[in-house]
Amino acid sequence: MNEVVNIQLKGLMSFEAEVDGHKIIIDTAKEFGGNNEGPKPKSLMMVALAGCTGMDVASILRKMKVPFEDLQIEVEGNLTDRHPKHFDKMCIIYKVKGKDITIDKVKKAVELSLANYCGVSYSYKKVMEITYEIRINE
Repeated sequence: MNEVVNIQLKGLMSFEAEVDGHKIIIDTAKEFGGNNEGPKPKSLMMVALAGCTGMDVASILRKMKVPFEDLQIEVEGNLTDRHPKHFDKMCIIYKVKGKDITIDKVKKAVELSLANYCGVSYSYKKVMEITYEIRINE
């Protein structure tokens, strides 16, 4: 199955993207010729990773009957200094909130996502290092 997205120039550097019937504005900072009207494309790479693995982990934790109250995913990306500037590493931080949550089940869910289900991490691992941390809060 082929996925298709289309973007159209709307301003100096801003584009409107239509993705699955949803519109997203993509732009850059004023210092780079944009108007900062939307996220930068490389930031959306981190959103894609967080969303993909986050959906997996939430689904797996529910199937494991882990009583989590909240799941937050943070991704830190390291950009190279030279052009073309690109990510050479991303660290995914899984923040799970709830009572009586054991790290073993969360770790299993994360590892299943990253090894078997998340297509974004699968693709990214071919070109950069992907690491993760788990933080549990009651």
